[in-house]
Amino acid sequence: MTGITIALSKGRIFEETLPLLAAAGIVPSDDPETSRKLIIGTNRPDVRLVIVRASDTPTYVQYGAADLGIAGKDVLLEHGGDGLYQPLDLKIARCRMAVAVPNGFDYEQAVQRGARLRVATKYIQTAREHFAAKGVHVDLIKLYGSMELAPLVGLADAIVDLVSSGNTLKANNLQAVEDIMPISSRLIVNQAALKMKRELLQPVIDAFAGAVR
Repeated sequence: MTGITIALSKGRIFEETLPLLAAAGIVPSDDPETSRKLIIGTNRPDVRLVIVRASDTPTYVQYGAADLGIAGKDVLLEHGGDGLYQPLDLKIARCRMAVAVPNGFDYEQAVQRGARLRVATKYIQTAREHFAAKGVHVDLIKLYGSMELAPLVGLADAIVDLVSSGNTLKANNLQAVEDIMPISSRLIVNQAALKMKRELLQPVIDAFAGAVR
């Protein structure tokens, strides 16, 4: 396709990207929350959106199936960011990556004692680096959803997960005990596409940058 393909995930990222797309003169023809289409047209014949799982966005852009994409920093850290140009922090879908434990669990004491912690997370890479830097021994358990359940049923001592309001933690008698890093979504660009389609892509990137400012 000689036009532009943009990879987006449903939910918060899609919602918060709409004003940025509008700034670039792009209006989706369908809402992915109500449509079953995975490829969505726009008001511009040369721009289409592909709806992918958040964790797959960097892969679609890396291999050129999409020219641009929007992905959380959490996803990019796990992916490694190979072959991707990341020109913009869009400052959307903000939250933080944190360590959380059940209420009453003495995290500080466990860490000082040199205990070996079992930590459940989707973010293996980030968690490994965080605990290694602190010199804390951990066994990492990879889960894909409902992290909060792991400590409640004895699968793990702690979890590493994204926290925005903290309400889900509270509802499950957990508390965040350590922030690892702030997270927001980035614009990512396929490096080959940027060379081949610069006259198409650059105005969109510039419009996003202007909207973020």
